Amino acid sequence: MLFAGKSTLFALCVWRLALSPAPAAADAVADFYRGKTLDMVVGTTPGNDFDYRGRLLARFLGRHLPGQPNIVARNMPGGGGVVALNWLANIAPHDGTELHMVFPAMGTQQAVGAAGIDFDLRKFFFIGNTTDSPNVLVTWHTSGVRTIDDARKKEVILGSSPGNTGTYYAYAMNAMIGTKFKVISGYPGGNEINLAIERGEVEGRASNTWASWHETKPEWIRDRKLNVLFQVGVRRHPDLADIPLMTELAPNEEDRRVLAFFSASIAIARSVVTTPGTPADRVEALRRAFDATMKDPAFLAEAAKATLDISPLSGEAAQKISDSIINAPPEVIARAKKYMDAP
Repeated sequence: MLFAGKSTLFALCVWRLALSPAPAAADAVADFYRGKTLDMVVGTTPGNDFDYRGRLLARFLGRHLPGQPNIVARNMPGGGGVVALNWLANIAPHDGTELHMVFPAMGTQQAVGAAGIDFDLRKFFFIGNTTDSPNVLVTWHTSGVRTIDDARKKEVILGSSPGNTGTYYAYAMNAMIGTKFKVISGYPGGNEINLAIERGEVEGRASNTWASWHETKPEWIRDRKLNVLFQVGVRRHPDLADIPLMTELAPNEEDRRVLAFFSASIAIARSVVTTPGTPADRVEALRRAFDATMKDPAFLAEAAKATLDISPLSGEAAQKISDSIINAPPEVIARAKKYMDAP
């Protein structure tokens, strides 16, 4: 009986140990991040919505990560976001120390097999999205083009950057409903396009989020210097209740499916990702740190002060949307590619 009692006691101890919460995983993440400096790679030039968001998030996200590492934002413009993602996929450490606010066009670019893509976005880990503010195509108040109907009658020159979503929004509209958009896509970033508008080099901007206009040029909205021709997203923004969604302009169901393919990326338009190969416990820690940051009163106060719209989406949800874009039906991708390849 004594032997049996000792065996029972030993088994009970083993059982209790097995059920006890093990802090080892959390401690391993904290030990890894403690004392490190992480990069928040921003794929644009400074002074725009991506840059503002990346820098603000870099200031707060580390506070909610185990080990509380420092996070530094740095700019890596080029190729409409392709340069930064290629670097993360092929050169950067794959250990959860590199973060990136990915451009919304990257999933659609990969889906259609765009030139220069040397990454698979499905292998990246989405940490979370900061806003689903719609993209808008706008013209300048002196352009003579105030509505989508005006754009059917008169050519309007729009500024864009290489690979930007606005370029193929414009060409899809030209093909589907007969607008006369002409896109100049050599600008490195939004700041440069805005300067070109002021100088009269172009008459509008092919794409920018509505939230970004409020953040970077609120006086243009206040003084009615921008005409919003259409918005791109899954629903109309309350500020733009009378402005049609791009999908609502589709003349038939086949065209609508293509425009819906383009529009899906807006739901993840300001997402943060980390590199392929990052260990699962660090991905989990980054996602939960992002969720906590989105509720941090100090972060929200800073965002409000900078008029940054914060309407977050979890990393898990953003990952599913991104994968659905890349895995869209072949016939939809083929038609989308036609517009994305337009000169």
